[in-house]
Amino acid sequence: MNPPLQINITQVQQEIDALALISENPPPVVTRVLFSAADLKARAQVKSLFRQAGLTVRDDGAGNIFARWPGKNGALPPVATGSHIDAIPNAGRYDGVVGVLGALEAIRALQRAGFEPARALELIVFAAEEPTRFGIGCLGSRLLAGALSLEQAAALRDGEGKSLNELRGAAGLGGHDLHQVRLAPQCYSAFVELHIEQGPLLERENLPIGIVESIAAPSTLRLQLTGVGGHAGGMLMPDRHDALLAGAEIALAVEQATLTSGSPDTVGTTGVFRIEPGAVNSVPCRAWLETDLRDTCLETRDAALKRIESSVAETCRRRGVEFKLERLNADPPAICDPRLVETIAGVCGELGLPFKRMVSRAYHDTLFMAQVCPATMIFIPCRGGFSHRPDVYSSPDQIQRGVEVLALALARLAANPQGKSFMRSDAAASGGSPFSGQSMCQ
Repeated sequence: MNPPLQINITQVQQEIDALALISENPPPVVTRVLFSAADLKARAQVKSLFRQAGLTVRDDGAGNIFARWPGKNGALPPVATGSHIDAIPNAGRYDGVVGVLGALEAIRALQRAGFEPARALELIVFAAEEPTRFGIGCLGSRLLAGALSLEQAAALRDGEGKSLNELRGAAGLGGHDLHQVRLAPQCYSAFVELHIEQGPLLERENLPIGIVESIAAPSTLRLQLTGVGGHAGGMLMPDRHDALLAGAEIALAVEQATLTSGSPDTVGTTGVFRIEPGAVNSVPCRAWLETDLRDTCLETRDAALKRIESSVAETCRRRGVEFKLERLNADPPAICDPRLVETIAGVCGELGLPFKRMVSRAYHDTLFMAQVCPATMIFIPCRGGFSHRPDVYSSPDQIQRGVEVLALALARLAANPQGKSFMRSDAAASGGSPFSGQSMCQ
């Protein structure tokens, strides 16, 4: 019998806690926006950890980080895993980070156990999974998959008017060509992302593992409203063209479009709403809104999107407010590879861990990696289902189980030297992984 995997969860938790201290805001808040000082420092820290584990590290022109453990057969497409370390303002320490540092520990555990992969294992830290900098999420994985063109990427601007090229140049990536970022189809044999659920179902059902079968279709609208400002006392109510009130009505139209879509999975959020001039005695003359709309069903998502866009035009016409409306993205859902899902299920069965087959209503880099290669996700519970806030929490035991499942799944996928990588290795096909089906938590 091969030795059991030893998951050093104490080290993983220490690394998570240390990374959380690298933030644009004081603890317990974690904020790391793409190419900010905090983001660059965090990137340097994880790259140092990768090198300590003996991995070969490189960056691409978009800021994605790749850390590779070579396999015995360099001609075989690698198995990939990973997530992100950027964080929206006022976030916590686990979103994305579990999938990066947990993946690192999965590789270290396999190394300690003497595993020799036939296929290389590659850990990817995706750039700008969060939309904070440019208003569009999964920037790095979009570019890897070719879902965002180079022309679209060049046109991106942040809130200060800075372009992606300006920011990546300042980050020291100007020498890397964006034209070389896109991955060739099937350049990886499989991709598996470990992540906190960001929902309440696993905790509610007291289950340690979720296996994602599909990922919801996201879309983002950006709206600029231009009304007529003036003195709050001098402008009579019938004469007003208030940008804030037009925006408020549109935000309510977003809510109504989701509630009447006919799908229980349609959700809409107006998460950005800024006005000018922002004085109590001045009628708002300008407003900026950004709306997130998503659904597991493309048809109902797109129908709700059209209703919102029609509401924008009708509201602005009626209120005499000018508008500029952009669709930043309207992506299709992802269906995870069924055989890869069954591989993860087989690992859970071997370990005696109950699991739930799930839909991810949050979108992740896996949404775009599924356009490159077979892909799926492993979810672990998070307290209350909370995320994108400082009190997000997954326990060391929950993280340890996720890392264990990921490690054994990577072992199965990387041990198979021929055929589809998501098919079981000889050891797995005979009833077990290359390991004993046990784990140890230090």
